[in-house]
Amino acid sequence: MNLNKFTLKIPKDAGWLLPGLEIKRWFILIITGAIIAAIGVCIITNLKPVYMLIKMILKLTRMLPPEIIGWFLIAIGAIFFFIGWLHTNYSILDVNNDRNRHALLEDLYKRRKLNRGPKIVAIGGGTGLSTMLKGIKKITNNITAIVTVGDDGGSSGKLREELGVLPPGDIRSCIAALADDEDLVAKLFQYRFKDCAGLSGHSFGNLFLTAMCAITGNMVNAVQESSKVLSIRGRVLPSTLDDMRLVAEMEDGSIIKGESNIPESGKKIKRLFTEPLRCKPLQDAITAIYDADIIILGPGSLYTSVIPNLLISDISKAVSEAKAKKIYVCNIMTQPGETDGFSVSDHLKTLLSHAKYNKIMDAVLVNTQLPIELIAPYKNAGSEPVLVDEEEIKKLGIEIVQKNLIADKSFDDGHSSFVRHSPSRLARIIYYWYRKKEKDKN
Repeated sequence: MNLNKFTLKIPKDAGWLLPGLEIKRWFILIITGAIIAAIGVCIITNLKPVYMLIKMILKLTRMLPPEIIGWFLIAIGAIFFFIGWLHTNYSILDVNNDRNRHALLEDLYKRRKLNRGPKIVAIGGGTGLSTMLKGIKKITNNITAIVTVGDDGGSSGKLREELGVLPPGDIRSCIAALADDEDLVAKLFQYRFKDCAGLSGHSFGNLFLTAMCAITGNMVNAVQESSKVLSIRGRVLPSTLDDMRLVAEMEDGSIIKGESNIPESGKKIKRLFTEPLRCKPLQDAITAIYDADIIILGPGSLYTSVIPNLLISDISKAVSEAKAKKIYVCNIMTQPGETDGFSVSDHLKTLLSHAKYNKIMDAVLVNTQLPIELIAPYKNAGSEPVLVDEEEIKKLGIEIVQKNLIADKSFDDGHSSFVRHSPSRLARIIYYWYRKKEKDKN
């Protein structure tokens, strides 16, 4: 589905007659209404205009074949009607040049197509989830991002402690990723204040959502209203409105509290749980999971982005029972402090053991290519490529989807280059996998 070539196939304003825009039906309704109104006018005027018109047409038919006159009148009437209707709409919408008109037509076409896309629920948090959403929004508008709220570090942690709001950081990133004007909104939302008393370290997006939360009453309402202002595709939902805190039991028996502290402990994680132990899920999130066509877990930090959502028992249960096709996007590299030495099967076993439900995924998506020059910086940081141990994965009854998932250009933070998932490749591969599964089922 290459929407970028759309404008090359449409001759100017004739594009308004393309299938799928849901416009031609309104043409018919307008024409029908106009004919009925015209009949009413004729009745009021004792049919004299009709009589005169018929008399004139009869004279013409003696000079030319009736078919030619009929089709000529139909064509002229249709052209006049179309031009009048089109310019009336442009006037109402205040579109005053060809460039804006064709941009409006293309946007309408894309939106109609995307509105018919599959219902996708993406569950996770952090950079991984927002990266994937940038690709998914080019396939469908029917997106629900379910985001963890366990963050307690940085700007989010400060706002959480000082104002008692849910941490807005991951929610902010997802909103920016789903915005129509992604670049501008991302720059605005990710902007961090520097050398400002009281504001230093805070991002504009976090402050914006915190203010909206105070105005609207809770984070769900704040995100809904923000989504309207920023014209985002789909919706973003916190997994819970409870004040959820992450707690890890380490293999040496010690307990580490706080998402930001867990990876920094230097110890191997035995299990993860939450305080309070039973968090109540957001009902809209549960409904979205049951209604989904595709459920995507990850990518993102295994213990601090993906698993926290599954620790909410009702969410894990809903994912397990949902009829959707379910796929987990495995990380490309291991993460120091969380998944040191982990293979793909280790990721899967950890997810299954924490979710306590076996049917939370049908397949795992893994990367097959990794530029050699990017491995060295990771080794120095204690990270390595995640091993794809196919035999162990097959024992779990999970399908392996192996593709090149790497973005063509690496991202640079000024010190070293990093491997990142390509949003477009991720979205395209998941969509094609889903289509194949649907075809095989039928």
